[in-house]
Amino acid sequence: MKLLTLIRHAKSSWKEPGRDDFDRPLNKRGERDSPRMGQRLARSGSVPELIVSSSARRAAETTREIAAQLGDGSVEVVLERELYLASPSRLLETVRALDPRVGHAALVAHNPGITDFLNALTGSCIDNVPTCGVARLRLDIAGWSEAAVDGAELVELDYPKRDSD
Repeated sequence: MKLLTLIRHAKSSWKEPGRDDFDRPLNKRGERDSPRMGQRLARSGSVPELIVSSSARRAAETTREIAAQLGDGSVEVVLERELYLASPSRLLETVRALDPRVGHAALVAHNPGITDFLNALTGSCIDNVPTCGVARLRLDIAGWSEAAVDGAELVELDYPKRDSD
């Protein structure tokens, strides 16, 4: 069995209209939500060994803030440009290429890809993974190369505003 955590980057800033989309930073809410969601993930008792993230600034900042909350700093972080605005098929390729020794991995990416990927893997009909949303999935597979559409179970979907719902 493998565990996969899907994370949508936290809320980003639109203050500089001329800034390239790839380089947009987190806004104040994103800076607040990222460590909070990292703490909640740490408390869940299921911490990823590896986080593969889009290298876009807002995703990388989200990843660093979340990873900083996950214990002793042993979580490996890999930034990949290919995950910037990645399609569900690209996200699936990334999962299938993960080291089979990793038991729990996380992906940090963007919408609509992350929501569409979650729905494809689990057969869910979730309209939108909110910014800084964290979806934990269970895959009944021996190796990541076996990951498939409709091959995962959604264990939990958490997001910053969940407490106020």
